[in-house]
Amino acid sequence: MNFKNLARSITPNVYQTFKRAVEIGRWPDGSGLSVDQKEICIQAIIEYESDMPESERTGFIAPRVEGCNTKNKGGTDLLNWRD
Repeated sequence: MNFKNLARSITPNVYQTFKRAVEIGRWPDGSGLSVDQKEICIQAIIEYESDMPESERTGFIAPRVEGCNTKNKGGTDLLNWRD
């Protein structure tokens, strides 16, 4: 089985474990991720998410809507969070 097929066949639990490990730099048992492990996890996450809608993928940022007021009274940018 090649990496692409293997990554697409991981369970949702393994996918979440990989995402969390990359986020905090540690495995659930507390041991640290090596650089190679982090790279492999990221590649697996990307491949796993390839069949998901783009808006559900890790790192997705919605395009800015023209005419949308994103400034507060002080003129600084505001963040708009979506559920």
